[in-house]
Amino acid sequence: MKALVYDGPGRRSWTDRPDPEILAPTDAIVRIDAVTICGTDLHILKGDVPEVERGRILGHEAVGTIVRIGNAVSAVKPGDRVLVSCISACGRCEYCRRGAYGQCLGGGGWILGHLVDGVQAEFARIPFADTSVYLLPPAVSDESALLLADIIPTSYEVGVRNGQVGPGDVVAIVGAGPIGLAAITAARLYSPSSVIVIDKEPARLAAAKAAGADVTVQPSDAEAAVREAGGGLGADVAVEAVGVPETFELCAELVRPGGRVANIGVHGKPATLHLERLWIRDVTITTGLVDTSSTPMLLRMLAGGHLDVSRMVTHRFGLQEMDEAYDVFAHPQDSGALKVALFRE
Repeated sequence: MKALVYDGPGRRSWTDRPDPEILAPTDAIVRIDAVTICGTDLHILKGDVPEVERGRILGHEAVGTIVRIGNAVSAVKPGDRVLVSCISACGRCEYCRRGAYGQCLGGGGWILGHLVDGVQAEFARIPFADTSVYLLPPAVSDESALLLADIIPTSYEVGVRNGQVGPGDVVAIVGAGPIGLAAITAARLYSPSSVIVIDKEPARLAAAKAAGADVTVQPSDAEAAVREAGGGLGADVAVEAVGVPETFELCAELVRPGGRVANIGVHGKPATLHLERLWIRDVTITTGLVDTSSTPMLLRMLAGGHLDVSRMVTHRFGLQEMDEAYDVFAHPQDSGALKVALFRE
């Protein structure tokens, strides 16, 4: 089969790899029908995630068809159309029993495209299939379902839910990439009074406006805009959706006393935490890896027409065009790409 392989920092190749095999009775083999690229994959290629070994097949977001299952798998069968979650769950450990699948102690968590081969390939082995894939209703398209593999549950759980967004809140979202746009959609579920999105790129600010942001501004104008919306106090919730020191530090400046900073971004470098200013302001800072415990609920909302993800995918490719898709996704300032989707031809 063909697969996208990490060859070390700055190097990748779409190349031949052996077809995956069942290695454990809880495994399933999935034919990949649709797949996408995540900002985390770009962090890996930069060398920001040193746990990823050379030769690893990347990718952790896909929709596919079950082709084989291990003898312990009972929730899915060959022929089933499924969403492959970015998080795998053993279903038995202490963390899985409380729905914190991202912290799985039994060999799960974020492993696809990280600690084991991922889904940017023609076929993929999915560990713990019973608790790590989701049957898709016919009403949900492959493209829409792709967005529930990672970015929608991530923005909902790590951004909006961790940030405790509530009715009437002023929400500042720093970063208008795919995660930031998904955070707008997720925040809107809780009726905030104002959603302010900050980004350097005019095209992404336009996308944020189309996705439901009330105000879109450049970083240089962020503090004034957020203070105006917050009655001079700042944001109730500041969501970091980029993963660089400057954006985290901006969130800490934008949040009001008693507010919350919800960090979603994957950071490859240290950020300065100004506790000398924050300690007296009762500011809460949360971080986290998505658990995907919300995925069944979000799937029901998507199937029922109550979750709009239609604007997220801007570029579409065949699976064999993986290299071109990476180039487009990695240079959004030139391509205007938000989320890319690749389909089996």
